[in-house]
Amino acid sequence: MSLTNINRQIIALDSTVGRLKVEVAKERVLDINPDCQVEAREMFFTPENAGEVDFSQYDYVADAIDTVTSKIELIRLCREAGVPVISSMGAGNKLDPTAFQVAPIEKTSVCPLARVMRRELKKRGITGVKAVYSTEESLTPAQAQSGDEKGTAGRPTPGSMAFVPSVAGLILAGEIIKDLLEG
Repeated sequence: MSLTNINRQIIALDSTVGRLKVEVAKERVLDINPDCQVEAREMFFTPENAGEVDFSQYDYVADAIDTVTSKIELIRLCREAGVPVISSMGAGNKLDPTAFQVAPIEKTSVCPLARVMRRELKKRGITGVKAVYSTEESLTPAQAQSGDEKGTAGRPTPGSMAFVPSVAGLILAGEIIKDLLEG
């Protein structure tokens, strides 16, 4: 956990800074329901280590990865395993949590990350991936006051308001539950 997580992740607290996210998340889940089975994996998912995960063991996969190559590989492997996946697009530099929509990736608009994902998935013949995306235009860095910390791709992480990524996550979770209940 880092200080920059505190504004957007419920498990991020001053007391958890410096600890592994997966362990803090596991503790939280088990504190809520001790009967849950939690497999905590300490890994940054990439195409290079993707083979370490057996996607056929999952009922549904929620993609909240920031890097395009890893998102694409995750989606590709889920499709290959016949496991439904929902992909969250960009929430950084956004202010309006009511602008989130859910649609197949090829029906998304406005979101720069969704635009790249549409193009890259189309190249690979992958369609119909459910996506959570925002129709709000991104704020400029001066408007958003993006963070100083570098993201996983070495670029500055787009700043985010505490409530925006959490709303995207709740929408993502709600879609998974609806899909699982509809069977």
